[in-house]
Amino acid sequence: MSKKGFVYLVGAGPGDPGLFTLKGAKVLQKAEVVVYDRLVSDKILALANPEAEFIYVGKESSHHALPQEKINELLVKKASEGKVVVRLKGGDPFLFGRGGEEALYVKRHGVPFEVVPGITSAIAVPAYAGIPVTHRDATSTLAIITGHEKPGKEESSIRWENIATGAGTLVFLMGVENLRFICQKLMDNGRSGETPVALVRWGTLPYQEVLTGTLADIAHKAEQSNFKPPAVIVVGEVVSLREELKWVEDKPLWGKRIVVTRARAQASLLSEKIYELGGEAIEFPTIAIKPLSDLHVLHNALYNLEHYNWIIFTSVNAVEIFFKEMKGLKLDIRELKGVNICAIGPATRDKLEEKGLIVDAVPDEYRAEGILSLLQPKIKPGDWVLLPRAKGARSVLPQTLHAWGAHVNEVYLYEAVPVSTVSAKTREEIIKGRVDYITFTSSSTVSNFVKIIGRENIPSINNNTRIACIGPITAETAAKEGFKVQLVAGEYTIDGLVNVLVEDAKALS
Repeated sequence: MSKKGFVYLVGAGPGDPGLFTLKGAKVLQKAEVVVYDRLVSDKILALANPEAEFIYVGKESSHHALPQEKINELLVKKASEGKVVVRLKGGDPFLFGRGGEEALYVKRHGVPFEVVPGITSAIAVPAYAGIPVTHRDATSTLAIITGHEKPGKEESSIRWENIATGAGTLVFLMGVENLRFICQKLMDNGRSGETPVALVRWGTLPYQEVLTGTLADIAHKAEQSNFKPPAVIVVGEVVSLREELKWVEDKPLWGKRIVVTRARAQASLLSEKIYELGGEAIEFPTIAIKPLSDLHVLHNALYNLEHYNWIIFTSVNAVEIFFKEMKGLKLDIRELKGVNICAIGPATRDKLEEKGLIVDAVPDEYRAEGILSLLQPKIKPGDWVLLPRAKGARSVLPQTLHAWGAHVNEVYLYEAVPVSTVSAKTREEIIKGRVDYITFTSSSTVSNFVKIIGRENIPSINNNTRIACIGPITAETAAKEGFKVQLVAGEYTIDGLVNVLVEDAKALS
């Protein structure tokens, strides 16, 4: 019996990947085919089954990657092959998303389907601009209207005489290109030219732009500022609440474009913190974490854990690989009983505690020198120390431990290697100074960034962009490479790095 296909019509929401629904994410994870639109975030697409076939059918003004009829046929074709198909659409599929047409088509062709609603931009985008679409003191009525209807159409589907004054708040989607026509139609049909209007471009995203005015002047303002789609148009007295209720723009990193050079697997924590504070995290990984293929030295150490007095972990990566290999060798975590554990900083400590361990030592200064200062009175001559870490790491730690008379087994678990591919577009933006900050979290991110970006472009970057480093070692490497380092975290952690970014942005505002 052949497998029966299925189509999910899924709303991707207004843009902010945090507004994507839990059900939508669950459906994406089992998709075999993802048919997606222009305004669907890359971060949402990243939630999908990586083995899925991705088909772009985006629509832009005056250009469709695939006509609607062909999209309908594509959904049925893929489902007829017995595949789970996710039709991923910006906003909500049943609000000007032609989801009803697609649902009817697949239904009439015998394909089962399900609708997963999405948060509509008609409500979410004004909310991110500080505009409640209803407000008891202003209005309790709302109309959502397509702004895509072309002027000069013989018979309009919009009853302007009813719409103009029939609802307190009017939200037009996809209407910026017809803005002057829309405003004139509303005024011709009784809406006051003094009615407040807001245009919200790229709403809910870190580069959201808002332009306000009135029905009488907003079209002129939009032309003067070259305000382009995609944007939502909000008409009504509720727009006047924006000045008091705007909240996104008040975030400390609002409008700042910040380059994250960490390895892609590690970048999410820093990116999330930047995003939560209103900034735009531009992920430009310069290194990849590559576990070494030959880990027999580690395996030997793992079989003899009872001989060690101390294990010193200097990174989260080392913790992850160490315990992955323990599990692979079917060794019990109880083998670590009696061994003292040192972690270089709070992130490494937290990762060890997730494994069920109590960390005995964490230095106040999160680098090798801090570890040595903390452990000098604790490690005795003749003690055995296991040091699982990155190939190419600084030698100060094992050399000093040896000088104290300790037996040090320095075990290389991984190396930071240059990434094989980079975004040419992001590289160009960095070189041309279209970012506010570049963050470096290790010396390897600095050196590989230089290889990717080109040493000859460093002077231009110094003139346009501020450099932020997680600690003095990284800052020293950056300075040697020719960067002008403005910011060094006081606490050598991701939180410390974010804090100096916030303080600097505030000082510059």
